[in-house]
Amino acid sequence: MAHTIVASTLRFPTLSLRFVPVWRRNLLVWRKLAVASILGNIADPLLYMLALGYGIGSMIGEVGGMSYVAFIGTGMVCQSAMFTSSFEGMYSAFSRMHVQRTWEAIINAPIALDDVMLAEWVWCATKAVMSTAAILVVIEALGFGHTWLAIFILPLGFLVGLCFGAFGLVMNAMAPGYDFFTYFFTLVLTPMLLFSGVYFPVEQMPAWLAAVANVLPLKHAIDIARPLMLGRVPDAIALHVVVILAYAFVGYWIAMVLTRRRLLK
Repeated sequence: MAHTIVASTLRFPTLSLRFVPVWRRNLLVWRKLAVASILGNIADPLLYMLALGYGIGSMIGEVGGMSYVAFIGTGMVCQSAMFTSSFEGMYSAFSRMHVQRTWEAIINAPIALDDVMLAEWVWCATKAVMSTAAILVVIEALGFGHTWLAIFILPLGFLVGLCFGAFGLVMNAMAPGYDFFTYFFTLVLTPMLLFSGVYFPVEQMPAWLAAVANVLPLKHAIDIARPLMLGRVPDAIALHVVVILAYAFVGYWIAMVLTRRRLLK
């Protein structure tokens, strides 16, 4: 019996279109708060771009072949997708799972926990795309990124959302309360933000720190976004995509295993 339970817990997540109604339910709830959500997605990165881009940028000129405003703008696109999907996978998912007990109500219908988790994962990525689109609009309004290749940053936002949404769901499965998520923001997201090349080129770091940065998923996302914003196809784009997807699928499997252990004891 114990062996059967362990095997059931560790099995790969089931992928089914039954997740769509659950995803749509999240969308309908979000629509009630859409204005505040979109404003939040735009305001914070915009302030950083204006303050740092024009403030520091006036002193250092171009970075990586682009103005500093455009440089941090491309980083902000990926940063915003990272924070949006992580927040959704942690705070919002925890509210639905533990506080509101929405998941419990749903899985009493002919929908399995795997379907609910898949819906949450895809919803995290969907929110990341919304955030990415909002930042792209800001960048375009500031006069940067006028190239048709910039549109491909939107699917990149989805990939980043899958990656960090999965990480957020891992934390959600382990969290006893909201305060637990502070560990993830402090120990994972903040270092990811500082060392992935959002504000300065990774090449300027010491060799050992640059080597660490090169395995971070956010760094791979930025390595795709910046060339696209300049109107050229990124080098080694397949490698970057594979790395991000590997983090996403491994993270999602771990989240699924931990969630099963928590809810299906």
